[in-house]
Amino acid sequence: MTISAKVVADSINEENGVRLVSLQLRFPRYILPQFLTHRVFSRNSSSSRAIPVKKLIQDVLNDPVYPSYWGKNKRGMQAHEELSDLEIDHAKELWEESMEKSIKIADELKEMGAHKQIVNRLLEPFSHINTIVTATEWSNFFKLRIHPDAQPEIRELAEAMYRAIEIHETNNRLSHMQWHLPYLVEEEKELYSLDTLKKISAARCARVSYNKHDGSKPNIKEDLDLFDRLVGGDPKHLSPTEHQAKAMITPAFSANFRGWSQFREEIERSN
Repeated sequence: MTISAKVVADSINEENGVRLVSLQLRFPRYILPQFLTHRVFSRNSSSSRAIPVKKLIQDVLNDPVYPSYWGKNKRGMQAHEELSDLEIDHAKELWEESMEKSIKIADELKEMGAHKQIVNRLLEPFSHINTIVTATEWSNFFKLRIHPDAQPEIRELAEAMYRAIEIHETNNRLSHMQWHLPYLVEEEKELYSLDTLKKISAARCARVSYNKHDGSKPNIKEDLDLFDRLVGGDPKHLSPTEHQAKAMITPAFSANFRGWSQFREEIERSN
C-alpha cells in the first residue's frame, strides 16, 4: 500500500509572506470522505468513472490497499488495541479473498459490457486515489489528523504531507499579480501566454497529473479542449480552476486562500 505526498507547486507571496502549496497525494480511497471534510483545501481527485476497468484492476494488483492497523472491535471510533498476530494473518487472508473475488467479478462485468462507473465501485475498497490539494492553511488539518485518535491511514497521510511541506525549499517568490500554476514546466512558461498557461494548469489539475490517463505526455490542444469542456459546459466544473492563484497585496482571505486570489474567482466574475 502506498501513502505518499509530493510538492508539485510551491510559491511564496512576496507582498505578504503567505505560502501557497500544491501537493499530489496517493492514499487509500476509503479515507477520502475524511479528507474531504477539510474545507480550507482546494482539491481534485482521480475518478472511478474516468479510469478504465483494466487499468484500475492492474493498479489494485500492483499496489493493493490493506488496513495500516488491524484494530480490535470496541465501542467508539478508535481501536486502541490490535488483533493478535494469528488473527491478523487470518484477517489478511480474508481481505485478500474478498479482493480477489471483487477483481474477478469486476472483470466479468467489464466483459459483459458494464460501464466503468459501475464496475470500478467494486474495486474501491482495495484501490488508491490520486489527489491534488492546494492550500494556504494547513495547521488545523495537521492538528486533527496527526493525532492518536485519527484513523491510522489518514494519520500516515497527514504525516507524509507535513514532511513534504517541511522539507521542500521554494525559490518561487511571486510578486503582486504573478501566478501559482501547478503542473507546468519551465519551457512551457516561455512558449505560451499567461491565459493559456492557466487553462493548461487547470486541465492537468482536473486529471491530477501532468500526463494523460494513459501515461502519455500531454498534448496542449487536448489540455485546452479539456479546459473548454470543464468551463464552457452546462453545468460548469470549476473546481480544477481553484489551484491556480495570483498573489495579492493584502493577506486577507479570498475564498479559501489567504493572500491569493483563485483563477476560479476570475472566471466567475467574467460570467
